Amino acid sequence: MPGILYVVATPIGNLEDVTLRALRILREASVIAAEDTRRTARLLQHYSISTRTTSLHEHNEREKTPKLIERLQAGESIALVSDAGTPLVSDPGQTLVAAARAAGIRVEAIPGPSAVIAAVTSLGLPATEFTFLGFPPSRGNDRKTWLAAATKHPRLVIFFEAPHRIRSTLETLATLLEADRSIGIARELTKAHEQLVVRPIGEILAALGEPRGEFTVAIAPAKASVATASPPDVATMLAEVGQLTNNGELSRRQAIKVLSDRYGISANELYRLLSTGGVDGH
Repeated sequence: MPGILYVVATPIGNLEDVTLRALRILREASVIAAEDTRRTARLLQHYSISTRTTSLHEHNEREKTPKLIERLQAGESIALVSDAGTPLVSDPGQTLVAAARAAGIRVEAIPGPSAVIAAVTSLGLPATEFTFLGFPPSRGNDRKTWLAAATKHPRLVIFFEAPHRIRSTLETLATLLEADRSIGIARELTKAHEQLVVRPIGEILAALGEPRGEFTVAIAPAKASVATASPPDVATMLAEVGQLTNNGELSRRQAIKVLSDRYGISANELYRLLSTGGVDGH
């Protein structure tokens, strides 16, 4: 009889944030497939769990999945864990879970800590609905386009960001958001130096300091469409294009897309209106 693949959520910081069921599964599993065995070892040591571990991360998941499936088919149980939080949520594990399901192997989720839910519930922003977007792309143009799209959602947007990119990300957001649009920053969630801040983007940038730890960013929902029958005159929109493209944060094409969404005018129509002012979108 095949074993079971358990997808186990583990603490995102505070080691006390783990369920009794998760601890039992980690003890009883034949092996623990861990994104980083050294990180997982700290959790196992804290709770005196001696189950063997094997690494399963983004660079070896495809290679190791067939062998893990063989073990499951032979009747062993496997606990899948990531460095922190829930596997597959911006973490490895999708290849293994999909392969297990394709092979008819039972997959069980062991729910628990989540940086996304921790941020949503502690920042106090409107969260009846929200969209989680993972990490922004690392490449410049793709990143700017991705962030521009994130600011237009009609619901709360949550995404992760690394400390070495958070300032650049916030600077780009500052060119895209209304001055009074609030964003939330959650840093080092559940840890001793946890920080939770909700302020207009400019105030957050001014107080950022030296970024440390992983960041969870929340963008308040976009306001109701500001599109009207009479958008600003051409001179005003040209000035807005100039602000958006200042310092190379956005290309002119990307800036036109932002204005298109902002005023409910097609991009082609905006190109036509602004072409006499020197904006050609190239």
